[in-house]
Amino acid sequence: MSRIYLIRHGQTAWNKEEIFRGTIDVPLDDYGKKQAAALGKALQIRNLKDPLFFSSPLKRAAETAQIAASFLDCGFVTEQAFTDLNFGRWQGQAKTEIARLYPDLFRQWLTEPQEIVFPGGGSLAEVTERAEAALYRLAQKNQNRDLVIVTHRVVTKVLLCRLLGAGLSAFWKIKQDTTCLNVLEYSGSAFVVESMNDTCHLLPLRSKKFLNLNNR
Repeated sequence: MSRIYLIRHGQTAWNKEEIFRGTIDVPLDDYGKKQAAALGKALQIRNLKDPLFFSSPLKRAAETAQIAASFLDCGFVTEQAFTDLNFGRWQGQAKTEIARLYPDLFRQWLTEPQEIVFPGGGSLAEVTERAEAALYRLAQKNQNRDLVIVTHRVVTKVLLCRLLGAGLSAFWKIKQDTTCLNVLEYSGSAFVVESMNDTCHLLPLRSKKFLNLNNR
């Protein structure tokens, strides 16, 4: 039995400002780098079995993987299949602006995300097919090793929807915070979801943030 640690990347400025990121290359902010280090420490104490790190090629995921992997003296490999959804003409625009410019489509995104093909972009179904194929390929090829996959919220959510048999209509029923851990067990033929959206490793950071705010 091997494990796959499926992880959303750390925080960026565009996460905080609620700007659609997609395939635009946005780096981690300072807090995101601290999250990645906390993630690395959490993985370090889990005694992973000969770990292999994979990452989306986008900077926010690759930076998260690089920082976290350094705590286990590992490198990482980028995998195009784990890149983010292409939001097309929505990319680089704030959520409030998209709601104004595309009111009907934005409403459908919040209620029927599985039905949307983004103007000039892709769809959840397209992301699911490429990410799931890569997940099975890497798990099958590395059955005696634990895998760490750093990717994006859309990718982790659609994979969890598929593995849980929930369908993409359940997209908004799954929460994925920045640098959250989702742990999957792989038996050689199927996956079992062991845990989801685990952010316990971020508690020390949140405590420090709270104390700093209250000491101003």
